Amino acid sequence: MRTVKEVSEITGVSIRTLRYYDEIGLLKPTAFTESGYRLYDNKAIERLQEIIFFRELEIPLVYIREIMDNPDYDKKQTLSMQKSLLEQKRNRLNGIIELITDIMKGDNAMSFEGFSNEEIQTILDHTFSCMSKEGLEEQAKQHGGMEKYREYLTAGFQNEQVMADIFRWYGGKGKALGAILQSDGSVGRFEKPQEEIAKIYRQFMKAKETDDDELAGNTVKQLAEIYKELFMLDNARNILLDLAKEYLQKQKLAEVTDSQYGEGCSEYAAQAIRKYYGI
Repeated sequence: MRTVKEVSEITGVSIRTLRYYDEIGLLKPTAFTESGYRLYDNKAIERLQEIIFFRELEIPLVYIREIMDNPDYDKKQTLSMQKSLLEQKRNRLNGIIELITDIMKGDNAMSFEGFSNEEIQTILDHTFSCMSKEGLEEQAKQHGGMEKYREYLTAGFQNEQVMADIFRWYGGKGKALGAILQSDGSVGRFEKPQEEIAKIYRQFMKAKETDDDELAGNTVKQLAEIYKELFMLDNARNILLDLAKEYLQKQKLAEVTDSQYGEGCSEYAAQAIRKYYGI
């Protein structure tokens, strides 16, 4: 048996709160000392732990009592549910913390100011310098000359929605510009990541077939690391959530993914991504 003071020290729940839980019938003491002090056994402390988990999910006390006093209450199932919901809450908070960190660095992800014309031309000059002479000439020919090709690419950078998405992925215009100018345009750098991505989607299918939530979460984490390296991102949260959105809208990419890795792969991957990031 432990005293109310000891329970408070172990769990971090104040003595006043423990007394209140007793008053409303949420957590009754196991026994009382001759002097009238509350005592709690291990079973009571375990119940208190479950109450703490419910409170982290911001569930009102009256509902917690109803749930836990229900004759059909399944402790194991409830703990699994609490774990899943708290993981989603944690991941959502991690995303917010990442955004705050970017803003503190001076990269305001909520700013949708586009590239200036000077910046666009710098990007295009860099892109052309990374292309082979033959490749550049072929593209220019297809678009009616070099100037027409430059105008075509410039228009793409002036698409407000597209650029807003890119800035969200990178956490600001400055980081997006830096990543673009660091790229050497090499096709080879995409070959190994594509092989790794293929392995990851096969893992998604394995997790789907075995109903393995832990494997699904680890797979999303691996995919995020590849995207970070591939696109030179600080974090992959926004780009993966956009990918999940496209999958759930049954766009062409979802069809291609399912044809490559199995029916339902795109939807399962999308749900795993959303769950991992607390959406």
